[in-house]
Amino acid sequence: MMQQARRPDLDEETFDDAVEGRSVSAAQRVFHALSSAPRRKILAYLSASGLTAGEIADRFSMSKPAVSQHLSILEAAGLIRREKQGQFVHYSLIENNLVNTLNGFVQEVCPVGRPIKKESQARTRGGLVPAKPAK
Repeated sequence: MMQQARRPDLDEETFDDAVEGRSVSAAQRVFHALSSAPRRKILAYLSASGLTAGEIADRFSMSKPAVSQHLSILEAAGLIRREKQGQFVHYSLIENNLVNTLNGFVQEVCPVGRPIKKESQARTRGGLVPAKPAK
């Protein structure tokens, strides 16, 4: 696995807080999977419809073992699922995992997302949502 470059001002505890609700390793697996152009292309193909491993491999000019490695990384990240049907292995997209990971990351890291997170938490607890200040 690739060595991750870390910001010197972001210690481990702060980083853990930044991805609250998901283990760091799960978020890292998703972002690692998204770091590769062929894997992003596979996700795009699977967003249209499920495909067999052979159908996916036919769309690339790389070896089938290389495509298989990319599929394994996407599956380990929880972005795709595989299902054996007879002699074929079918792959399909797990849409909610990608959306939830990206939304969680934005809400924790992006200053604009923090009010959204607070409002969401208040609604979940059944509390009142603070009124927006009058302009």
